[in-house]
Amino acid sequence: DTLHSVQEFEDREHGSRHLHGLLGVGTSVLAFAWSLFQLYVANFGHLNIIVVRMVHLAFALTLVFLCFPCWRNKRLIRRLGGRLPGLYDPNCIPLWDLALVLLAILTTGYFILNQAAIAERTGAPTTLDLVVGSTLIIILLDAGRRALGLVLPGVAALFLLYSLGSQASWLPDVLQARSHGFSEIVDTISLGTQGVFGIPLHVSASVVFLFVLFGALLEKAGGGKYFIDLAFSLMGGFRGGPAKASVLASGMTGMINGSSIANTVTTGTFTIPLMIRSGYPAVKAGAIEVAASTNGQLMPPIMGAAAFIIAEYCGLKYMEVVRAAFLPAFISYLALIYITHIEACKLGLKPIPKNELPPFLATLRSGLHFLLPLTALIYMLIQEYSAQRAAFTGIVMLMGVILLRELCSDPRRGWKSAISIIGSGMIDGAKNMMGIGVAVAAAGIIVGTLTMGLSSQVETIIAALSGGSLMGMLVVTAIVSLILGMGLPTTANYIVMANLTAVTIVSLSSSFGFTFPLIAVHLFVFYFGILSDDTPPVGLSAYAAAAISRADPIQTGIQGFLYDIRTAILPFMFLFNHELLLIGVHSFWHGLWVFVSALVAMFAFASATQGYLCRRNRWWDTGVLLAVAFALFRPDLMQQLIPIHRAVWQIICIAIFAALCVLQPRLKGAHAPR
Repeated sequence: DTLHSVQEFEDREHGSRHLHGLLGVGTSVLAFAWSLFQLYVANFGHLNIIVVRMVHLAFALTLVFLCFPCWRNKRLIRRLGGRLPGLYDPNCIPLWDLALVLLAILTTGYFILNQAAIAERTGAPTTLDLVVGSTLIIILLDAGRRALGLVLPGVAALFLLYSLGSQASWLPDVLQARSHGFSEIVDTISLGTQGVFGIPLHVSASVVFLFVLFGALLEKAGGGKYFIDLAFSLMGGFRGGPAKASVLASGMTGMINGSSIANTVTTGTFTIPLMIRSGYPAVKAGAIEVAASTNGQLMPPIMGAAAFIIAEYCGLKYMEVVRAAFLPAFISYLALIYITHIEACKLGLKPIPKNELPPFLATLRSGLHFLLPLTALIYMLIQEYSAQRAAFTGIVMLMGVILLRELCSDPRRGWKSAISIIGSGMIDGAKNMMGIGVAVAAAGIIVGTLTMGLSSQVETIIAALSGGSLMGMLVVTAIVSLILGMGLPTTANYIVMANLTAVTIVSLSSSFGFTFPLIAVHLFVFYFGILSDDTPPVGLSAYAAAAISRADPIQTGIQGFLYDIRTAILPFMFLFNHELLLIGVHSFWHGLWVFVSALVAMFAFASATQGYLCRRNRWWDTGVLLAVAFALFRPDLMQQLIPIHRAVWQIICIAIFAALCVLQPRLKGAHAPR
């Protein structure tokens, strides 16, 4: 049934083993200890940063081998389980998985205890170093396969093999490069700080874990349900209210959620059935939730936990990344709400009666305590405290809020309830991080191979595929980002894209006479990597939504991508129009004008692609809307065509859009809504 199907997607995040007894208690204690260690490091710890990364990976690997079975194929498990009774019981752990747990502890323990000595002999590893290093790579690939599927470990293994045999005579000339020896590869990837233990794992260990833990505690305390109720009380009274509320709820939870799949399951379980009952077809209801949950990864302050790695790669302050990313993400969300309104108009839907909606003020007051730690966290980030300090403060405040709330509701036993909520939140936070921790470490394998010179080969291949065209190069990198991003968590997705395609865009664009801001390039590949979550045939978020709506997952993914075309056009626009990233915008009024003109452009583009403005479009309506959208997004090109001030061009285009809104329903032959 639906709940069983949704459970499968939750199992993808936390593992499908449901352990009981001593094994269950031991796994929970281990997860709780990981959260406790990260909180200690955030506030009290003065440990070596490399050691912190190693301990972080040790916890992630150990939990993955405990929580994720060797195979996910249930038919295969049942068949083998009949021949090997007991070993495939989902409530116990096979002996070889316990052996892998021990191996994970021994390999990471070796690196932790010998970190200083290994650093001193960089470039000259001992035989034992190579054995332990290669063992770590193998078990990391297997952990990645269990927790993430075949895509990321498969790509990483492909890069490893290519590094070893890139001089093979059977390879085409464009793919041939200098081969690297086994010792050099292992030294770079697992013994140094350019591979597995590189910057991505550092950001995961120092910052990402804390934000994921904050989100898990907030969800466990009831914050997720509060945001959904608040969204429905605010938007439910409008036409197509459940869909609008779904978008708003997914946006609010997506800001602090590190996974579009988890976002889909969390909010979609409630919003998708309501959308269907209000009149949306099952496919469209699921697709709206998919588009909203996917876009949640684009929304600051966390952006699927990738914002902090973007800051590291671009050499920017965290708030500079947030400033650049905010406007495109906000516009994209408003445009999705507009699309839900278009769909409601097409379907002739009515608003939900006010007496069936929770009252807004009462709903707002009921969860104001959830907003205190969230506001404190965002305030500290704006005041340029470190992200680590801000997240730690938010977590401590949230724990205090949970304790006070439970004591106020039950002065005698409230502390027991508070401890239970906080403890389960810390366990869930650690389990939410298993996949991310393994993913960033596995992505480090790809990063390590690229640092040995393979990035130039990727650049050569993309240049050859683009046919010497700047736009062709951007389209190729966008497609590569969509393909390689399929099935990857947000953070790992970005790491792979940043090292494969972002570097290529920066390098090749200069040969075309363009200099793109580094943050624009990184957001470009980040956006297209995120969009792979609803792109068939993988589209994991689409499968999660389809499990709830009982619709076809491929159709849900296709419809979700049609809704997300508006998001796909944005990266091409802000690469050339840097004002969309607030680059060169130095006043509030200038920023407001950029926002208004970009929002009108996005509404015009959404109306053109959805075939509806105030009524169904005719072909020339669609042509005018596309022209208005393009002119507003690229006023510099219009200025070259007719040399008048770009603001004048924007005013003309906004006036055309407004006139079309007024005139379209009145013109003869206008198509009435369905």
